[in-house]
Amino acid sequence: MASYVRYIDRTRDYYLSKGYDKPYKWAHFEDVPFTPLKKPLAESKVVLISTSEIEVRGAEQPEGDDKSNVGGMYSIPSNVSKEQLYSPSHSYDRVATTLEDVDAFYPTSALHAAVKSGRIGGLAARFHGVYNAYSQRRTRERDAMEVLNRCREDGVDVAVLVPV
Repeated sequence: MASYVRYIDRTRDYYLSKGYDKPYKWAHFEDVPFTPLKKPLAESKVVLISTSEIEVRGAEQPEGDDKSNVGGMYSIPSNVSKEQLYSPSHSYDRVATTLEDVDAFYPTSALHAAVKSGRIGGLAARFHGVYNAYSQRRTRERDAMEVLNRCREDGVDVAVLVPV
């Protein structure tokens, strides 16, 4: 029998335990905002956007990192090796998973390999993270807009989204 994490149930229980008066409501969209590629993937600049909490060992806080508020976003250079990355997160299911394999939730090695093989054209100068927040409105209106601005600054063609 296959084992799996009842992520939705655990998330609802988590927010209720934190004192929120109503269960977490998952985002749902009738229209998906994806568009066809404008050029081949092998000619495209790709960015990684994740909801994981990633930091670079021995570095200052990532660019744009503001842990003083709920939510928020950060950026780190895309050329940082997997070995330099770690997650300081304490908000994950320690029974169902581990944070030891950074590539499992922040797949930088696979993206660098895709560039080396010619599958993708290149990587953006920065990868971005959005801290989890209870407020979908805040994430949509503030954090997502800042990520979009940084992607435009870096000339990104394609985003790989990794929700954690």
